[in-house]
Amino acid sequence: MFVGIRSIAVKFLLNKASEAEIAEHLLNCDTDFVPPLSERVEVKDYAKKIVQKASRFEAWSGPTLVGIVAVYCNDQATGIAYITSVSVLKDWTGKGIATQLLGQCVRHVKEMGMQQVRLEVTSENLPAIKLYEKSGFSVEKVNESFVGMNLLIESGEKHDQ
Repeated sequence: MFVGIRSIAVKFLLNKASEAEIAEHLLNCDTDFVPPLSERVEVKDYAKKIVQKASRFEAWSGPTLVGIVAVYCNDQATGIAYITSVSVLKDWTGKGIATQLLGQCVRHVKEMGMQQVRLEVTSENLPAIKLYEKSGFSVEKVNESFVGMNLLIESGEKHDQ
């Protein structure tokens, strides 16, 4: 699907990016994570895990992966999906890409029969917390470093992000 976001053509795809493309994207976004992603994980190993275990909602501009939301939907017993990564290249932020990707992710989670989506974000990352709240997530728990957020999926609920 092609969508013009503020007059910029962005193509939204599911599970297209290779492990190398995801690793490159995450490294390009590294310092935008709070704290930097490379301080918490080995980025190449993390990209491999995302390719192997996550559903990936991707935004592309030509050959460039400009945004990604990765979600694990592998806990059918509890019906809880977990968003492991949300990132948009700095030059592409503020254009609605993350909101669009989160909306696609929530629709997918609902189609998979999951009942809720959870994520964690550093408590210092206020723009991300506001984005998640705008997308329907609510704060579930807070500790010194992280905020746990949750979105309940109801059978008749519609998500138009």
